[in-house]
Amino acid sequence: MPERMKPYFPSAILLLLIAYLGVQALTGERGLLSGHERDAMLVRRETQLAGIMEQRRDLEVRVRYLRTDSLSRDLLEERARAVLGFSDPRDYVIRVTAPVASKGPAPRA
Repeated sequence: MPERMKPYFPSAILLLLIAYLGVQALTGERGLLSGHERDAMLVRRETQLAGIMEQRRDLEVRVRYLRTDSLSRDLLEERARAVLGFSDPRDYVIRVTAPVASKGPAPRA
């Protein structure tokens, strides 16, 4: 390295460091330009949380009705049928088979 460049070497390193940090402050994962992505993710997560909270409230009500002091006979019967796979003789059971997916037109020879 030439002798006349030695005094500018620390300044050049500092300038590169400042430039790097400036670019990261603007475009990094938590940078100023990625704020809209964080806001969109926050909205998605809040929607997901609302769905999970609704599901939890539903499960809490079901659990409350399955306790021995306030047992709901209908809910107990519904759960027993679902778990054991039984049905009441008075129930109408409609079996639906999944349609066979067509594989497209037959290849021509």
